[in-house]
Amino acid sequence: MFARFLKDESGATAIEYGLIAALIAVAIIGAVTTLGGNTAATFDAVSDKLVAGGGE
Repeated sequence: MFARFLKDESGATAIEYGLIAALIAVAIIGAVTTLGGNTAATFDAVSDKLVAGGGE
């Protein structure tokens, strides 16, 4: 009975899919964080140039 329990791999697939989903979520969060920071910096730079330019 114990040997049959050790050979049963039916739950392994669900765990593997869960780990893959978690890794994808971490990658998406990292990408959004990086792109968000870059986008904010770009908008700040454009805003600073518009203010410095006056009404030209």
